[in-house]
Amino acid sequence: MQKIFLLLSLAFFLNSTAQTNTFDELLKKHVNTKGSVNYKGFKQDEAKLQAYLNELANLKPQKSWSAAKAKAFWANAYNAYTIQLILNNYPLKSIMNIKKKGKDAWSIPFAKVDGKTYTLNQIEHEILRKKYSDPKIHVAVNCASGSCPQLPNYAFTEKNYESKTTLLMKKFINDSSRNKISENKVQLSKIFEWFQGDFTKKGHLINFLNQYSDVKINQKAKISYLKYDWSLNGR
Repeated sequence: MQKIFLLLSLAFFLNSTAQTNTFDELLKKHVNTKGSVNYKGFKQDEAKLQAYLNELANLKPQKSWSAAKAKAFWANAYNAYTIQLILNNYPLKSIMNIKKKGKDAWSIPFAKVDGKTYTLNQIEHEILRKKYSDPKIHVAVNCASGSCPQLPNYAFTEKNYESKTTLLMKKFINDSSRNKISENKVQLSKIFEWFQGDFTKKGHLINFLNQYSDVKINQKAKISYLKYDWSLNGR
């Protein structure tokens, strides 16, 4: 019985790894190093993306998974389903233009995992944010818009999640098109206003920023928030 269990576990691991590799290949092919997405090109590979999503629909997240593995899995699912949603409505200028029965893109139930149907909001807020209390989740999931932290051109894995999200947070905070940082004045992405509680659980917002900022920010620096660009992150 134990041998059968081990064989089933190995088969599950190999299958989930193969599917993550498929998503990784698609991202490397259609997303550049700045996070700009070639949606026209992605359209040509829709069948491969759908194959990955079909696997997600039948794959059961395991309680034995580490936090890094679970966060990587759900972040990949969020990003893959967001891409599918864009492709289903492409061409379009903004994800904000997507509506179905009065619901916006994040409130439409369409993302299938383990035979259950989720909204993007449920994946982000009820699973990732609620269960894992990790502020770097905000650079792991991508809303397909200009002011979002960049979509990585690789899939997350258990091994790379922590290091890659640390790098993405550093890039995001120091990207002057998304945040404008100086010693005494910071103009920040609305993400830091909308989800401020996620970034201040261990101290002041300035303390969080200083973990990643190239410029040392004074504790009494003036904080304001930039207008959010919802234009599609395409090219």
